Amino acid sequence: MAAQLQHEYDFLTLRDEQGPFHIVGDVHGCFEELLELLQRLNYRIAFNEQDQRYEVQPPDHFKALFVGDLVDRGPNSPEVLRLVMDMVAAGQAYCVSGNHDNKLYRKLLGHQVQVRHGLELTVAQMEKYPPAFHERVKSFLGSLPHHIILDQGRLVLAHAGLEENLHGRNNKKVQAMCLYGPTTGAQDEKGLPVRLDWAAAYCGKAIVVYGHTPVFKPFWRNNTINIDTGCVFGGSLTALTYPHHELTVINAFRKYADPTRPFIHHHPHAQQPSSSPSS
Repeated sequence: MAAQLQHEYDFLTLRDEQGPFHIVGDVHGCFEELLELLQRLNYRIAFNEQDQRYEVQPPDHFKALFVGDLVDRGPNSPEVLRLVMDMVAAGQAYCVSGNHDNKLYRKLLGHQVQVRHGLELTVAQMEKYPPAFHERVKSFLGSLPHHIILDQGRLVLAHAGLEENLHGRNNKKVQAMCLYGPTTGAQDEKGLPVRLDWAAAYCGKAIVVYGHTPVFKPFWRNNTINIDTGCVFGGSLTALTYPHHELTVINAFRKYADPTRPFIHHHPHAQQPSSSPSS
């Protein structure tokens, strides 16, 4: 495997990993929906009480990819973390850091962060877990790359997406782009940063799969697809099968939090990737 992982939050190059993959959108602590989604995709999951770990049997040749924001706002962030950590440790999955994961990491390091936007729920849920679990989560979150390049450069995974000229680059600007996306520097009436629609001008050959901004439903646009369908806000949890471009959707079991912004509704003509990767 041609893999290169340098430091905390560096990019990860996995050019020889060609799939097939199941790419999972923002989970935000929705553990039961994640279980339902993976089981619908034919993952067999059992919990080993003695080792306190999940034992997962993926479908033949598949690996799971997670676009980040595993935690916050939902009912069970620790078990989402445990399941994803166990899958990554077993070589069954890869995950990029989301902005909520990054904030939890900084909190676990002892940094001063604002405990809001769902982090207060994750902190309370984590209090029920032993120190060894906290240390494992801290180590895991500290190892997550800000973006991953796969399949000979045909596929890029980044939490908030990433413009083509930044693929494979590593600096604070790239990390910020991957975690938060580009902004104007201004704030809206709610005090939230005004985001730029980077995907509207994307013209890269690599397919970019991302989340971060909840959309009513995923759609292809300029060789990108946003698969954050707002499960924690009462929407759904979505997985994209690559390279076949099939969508699998699990409706949220209930609404766990109110969104800070309305879901984005897009009504373009359906688009398919302009450069379909070879299987």
